[in-house]
Amino acid sequence: MFSKLVSYIVFPVHLTLQMISLAFWALCITLLGLIKFTLPFSFITKFLNVILNTMMCAFGFCSVALIKFMNKVELDYVVEGELSKKEWYLVVANHLSWLDIILLTDFAAGKIPAPKFFLKKELIWLPFVGLGAWALDMPFMQRYSKAFLQKNPHLEGKDITTTKKSCEKFRPLPTTVINFVEGNRFTPEKQKLKKSPFENLLPPKAGGIAFTLATMGELFTSVLDITIMYPDTQGSPMMAMLGGRLKKVIIRINVHPVTDEIIGDYFNDEKFKQGFQSWLNTVWQNKDKLITHLKGTS
Repeated sequence: MFSKLVSYIVFPVHLTLQMISLAFWALCITLLGLIKFTLPFSFITKFLNVILNTMMCAFGFCSVALIKFMNKVELDYVVEGELSKKEWYLVVANHLSWLDIILLTDFAAGKIPAPKFFLKKELIWLPFVGLGAWALDMPFMQRYSKAFLQKNPHLEGKDITTTKKSCEKFRPLPTTVINFVEGNRFTPEKQKLKKSPFENLLPPKAGGIAFTLATMGELFTSVLDITIMYPDTQGSPMMAMLGGRLKKVIIRINVHPVTDEIIGDYFNDEKFKQGFQSWLNTVWQNKDKLITHLKGTS
């Protein structure tokens, strides 16, 4: 009873502080983004992108600092492999909450280049988030159902075109490209609806990251297989965090080299497509086993 009362008090205070932080950094980022848009010279763009990326990491740092202040939370991060801010990385991660984005942004600061997320197109209308993401050159992806594509075949492959344009923007500076390959946040309802063969995950979608690797493969040095967990949280991790009830976050990072075996023509080479899907499914099977193991030990 007492803990619920404390949560009700903490929630509006924490939410207000997080919104102030988000609004401040989003405004700064958007203003610089508008300058970059109106002065599209390569040397200005490169200079402003360095500042924009620093601001994004600063947002992540401030947000996590507030989380630590408002929650008695343990952040359990383990990295298997070497990381560098001077390299390009492709991240494949499971997706549980909006909180994932904040935590990964903060993790990137000082360890790897600023992250770029593949976002749903609808998020461009979200206050602060949409314009900030636009200024940071993050790609907005439109998801279409199979039935919709059958009626509108001219839209098939549009996500791939968006991915290609975004990848070209990532070339001048070391970048961490993050793709939540499940396409949605995991819930038991979505797991059942998609008939997922995994105990703790939704099935991964291979096309987007395969195309990203084909477009930028010579730049990527590693694939970062990131596993995110909130083991002591019932319900929404975001709501638990805002209410001061977030107790533990587990993040595991495995560094895999980018080899020729995962770079190829996914859409025209059937043999490569099958091999790439097999590789990604193996990554996902290992991730599923890791989550089950960590659930038993946390």
